[in-house]
Amino acid sequence: MNAFAGTASYYRRFRPGIPVDLAVLLACEAPAASPRRLLDIGTGPGLVASALAPYFDEVIAVDSDQAMCAEAEAVLRPVLSGGQWLQIRHALAEDFEPPAGWQPHLVTCGRVFHWLDRPRFLNRLAEYVGPGGVLAVFSDRSLWTAESAWQQAARAVVQQFLGEQRRAGDGVFGPSGPPYEEVLRASAFCDVTSTTIPVRREWSIAEVIGYLYSTSFAASHLFGDRQDAFEMALAKALVPFAEGGFLVEDNTFTVLTARRPTSTDG
Repeated sequence: MNAFAGTASYYRRFRPGIPVDLAVLLACEAPAASPRRLLDIGTGPGLVASALAPYFDEVIAVDSDQAMCAEAEAVLRPVLSGGQWLQIRHALAEDFEPPAGWQPHLVTCGRVFHWLDRPRFLNRLAEYVGPGGVLAVFSDRSLWTAESAWQQAARAVVQQFLGEQRRAGDGVFGPSGPPYEEVLRASAFCDVTSTTIPVRREWSIAEVIGYLYSTSFAASHLFGDRQDAFEMALAKALVPFAEGGFLVEDNTFTVLTARRPTSTDG
């Protein structure tokens, strides 16, 4: 089973998008071109592509989950102008083939790189991203790895219902492998820059529940007939931390921008 099966509608409604500062950084890193082309890998409901759409003329959004592709279609079509071009593609990142002659100037992997066969994906990417093209790999911390008191309390409730080990749909979350920067430097996209971008969010308890149902480690179907009990236990655990009805999260996006050198670089 797909690790995100059944999460698409929750992902669209409850996953936070990327901050404006991150969208601006990525737009500035991508080379200038006309038409300017964006490839968004693991697009989910199109949150990254939506934030970057104002900076690009042509967008291809790829996801391996058909339900996510449907959500991306609903999100992205309304935000594009009549002069912009969009394709939503249902495909594995490692197998994706762009239209003949189509070379992206920016490839984004937001919250998805850990799910990929990274060497295979990077080799495939090198087949159709030209010199000067940029790959951006970025993510913020998920609730599972976050460190604030209320997030630890929420994780403890998830573990109470689903077990101590982090789930990935019906399976378990695998080892992370080598550091991403090391993997990128060993690929065609070897000119790597690292940036961090802080972000502060406020959550209601209902939004935290919706967010958890958007994840692979706490998808709603994993709770079976104990879903109502889980929601009650989670709300009880979080109420003491909610000030004015909201839970405050301080998070950070770690961003690796990896450019494929041109023949004159270095």
